[in-house]
Amino acid sequence: MDCLFCAIVAGDIPARRIYEDEVAIAFLDIHPWQEGHTLVVPRRHSVDALADDEALAEIAPAVARVGRLLKERLGAQACNILSNAGPVSGQEVLHTHVHVLPRYADNPGITGMRGPVDSDLDAVEERLRRAP
Repeated sequence: MDCLFCAIVAGDIPARRIYEDEVAIAFLDIHPWQEGHTLVVPRRHSVDALADDEALAEIAPAVARVGRLLKERLGAQACNILSNAGPVSGQEVLHTHVHVLPRYADNPGITGMRGPVDSDLDAVEERLRRAP
């Protein structure tokens, strides 16, 4: 199988992991739409949330934990939670994943989403991995 996210899960490709448990891992998006934009993926391969009835339920606890982490450590006031299902929807990697996008008061709501932003991923990772 030639899946980018499976390779990240296996540790074959480096990623800025900010959370992991026995079912899911979460890592910073390399083209973030907001500072702290994180992807949560199941460890097992699943094409998308519509092709696999269990995938979203399995990773839901990790999505919630990541959202709280982004709020606690980055000062986000809210999060958008989004999953694309299929290439026409914008899904670029065919492995189920959920985008957790921290939202800040200076740019609220999904209509204000400004697309990829410059972000120092190393600094964001450090802030998220630092013990409280």
